[in-house]
Amino acid sequence: MNIVPEILALHADMRRWRRQLHQYPEVAFEETATGRLIAEQLRKVGIEVHPGMAKTGVIGILRRGSSSYSIALRADMDALFIQEQNRFEYASRNGGKMHACGHDGHCAMLLGAAHYLANHGRFDGTVYFIFQPAEECRAGAHQMISEGLFEQFPAQRVFGMHNFPDVPVGHFAVKAGPMMASFDCFEINFSGQATHAAMPHLGNDVLVAAAHWVTQLQTIVSRQIDPTDAAVVSVTQIHGGNTWRMRYRIRR
Repeated sequence: MNIVPEILALHADMRRWRRQLHQYPEVAFEETATGRLIAEQLRKVGIEVHPGMAKTGVIGILRRGSSSYSIALRADMDALFIQEQNRFEYASRNGGKMHACGHDGHCAMLLGAAHYLANHGRFDGTVYFIFQPAEECRAGAHQMISEGLFEQFPAQRVFGMHNFPDVPVGHFAVKAGPMMASFDCFEINFSGQATHAAMPHLGNDVLVAAAHWVTQLQTIVSRQIDPTDAAVVSVTQIHGGNTWRMRYRIRR
C-alpha cells in the first residue's frame, strides 16, 4: 500500500493527537476538551470552524473553486465508561473512562485528512469535516441531524470509517450494503416478594427468574430473526439482591 508522502509527513502529528485524546477521554455530550483540540487544529490550517452542534460537535468547512458539489468526512469523538488497565504513558487519566472503541484514532485520522486537504488538496467544491459527539449509546448523529446538520452543511455524500484491528495493516474492508449494525438499549425490572434465603417458598425469587430470562432472551435471535439476517442480543449487567449468598444443607 503506497502512502502519499504528504500524508506520511503528518504521522507524528496524528499520533500525538490520538495519544492526547486517549489520555483525556470524554463520554457522550461531554467532549468539551476534545472539541477544543479539534477546533484548534482545524483553525491552524485555515478551516472554517462551527462548534457546538449537538452540544459538543464540531463542523469544519473547506472550500475550493466554484463548484456546488460537496462531500462530508465524519468521525466520532466520544469514549466509553470503561476503566483502563493499560500502563503505557498515555493511558487514560480520567477515571472510569477510556477510548476503548478507537474514536481517538478516528478523530486523529480526520484531523490528518483535514490538514492534508487544506495544504495540498486539489478539488473543486466543498468538504465538510463532521466530528460527531455521543456515538456510543446517546444518538449523537440523530441530534446533529435534528438540529439541521444537512440544512446548514448540505453534503451530497458522507464518508466515514471505523477501525477494525482484525484487518491486516495496509488493508481496508468494504462491502455492499450495511456493514456495521445499529443498536438499541433495554432495561428490564423484575419485582417480587422478598423472603429469607432458607425459606424460598415464602417469596418470589426474582434472581432465578432473571437467570432464566437471560437464557430465554437468546431465542429472540434463534427463533424470531430471519436466519439470513445477523443479530446479537446481549445482557451486559444484572443488579439484584442486597445480602450475602447463603448455602443450607437440609438433614432428615
